[in-house]
Amino acid sequence: MRVASPAPTGWLCGSQGRAVMEDAMSRVSTYLNFMGRTEEAVIFYATVFGTQVHGPIVRMGDMPAAPGVPELPEVERALVMHVELPILAGHVLMATDMLESMGHQLTIGNNITINLEPDTLEEMLRLYNALSDGGSESTGIQQMPWGNWACTLDRFGIRWMFNHAAATSTP
Repeated sequence: MRVASPAPTGWLCGSQGRAVMEDAMSRVSTYLNFMGRTEEAVIFYATVFGTQVHGPIVRMGDMPAAPGVPELPEVERALVMHVELPILAGHVLMATDMLESMGHQLTIGNNITINLEPDTLEEMLRLYNALSDGGSESTGIQQMPWGNWACTLDRFGIRWMFNHAAATSTP
């Protein structure tokens, strides 16, 4: 898979190889889940849209193990944890492999997530609280190596992911 270098004008390679805007503008992207086929799918989409992956492909084995979580099987350590592919008009597809060893199952409904990256942690909290109200499967705001993260399934069955790149304390 080809990786674009340098990133497009206005973009920088952020933590975890994530392409981020220089001026930290909010953005909306689409997050896709696959069962071990992320790299194959991203190669296909790159040919369809005539674009290239931005930043490195982060593998499951590149991430530190969470405390109390069993080590991943070797075959899953090579799977894609995160990859980004710009497609049209600044829109970015992000993708990851789901893990069989963690009990993940791919179904229609959990294969696509709308990812929101607000400018501020306050805006992230506002959006998360509003969209999780009356919803389910809410994770709460969690501190991750790249900043704050959360996910929820809203009351209409739409899955939303939230990322705020600034490494601040969890609210």
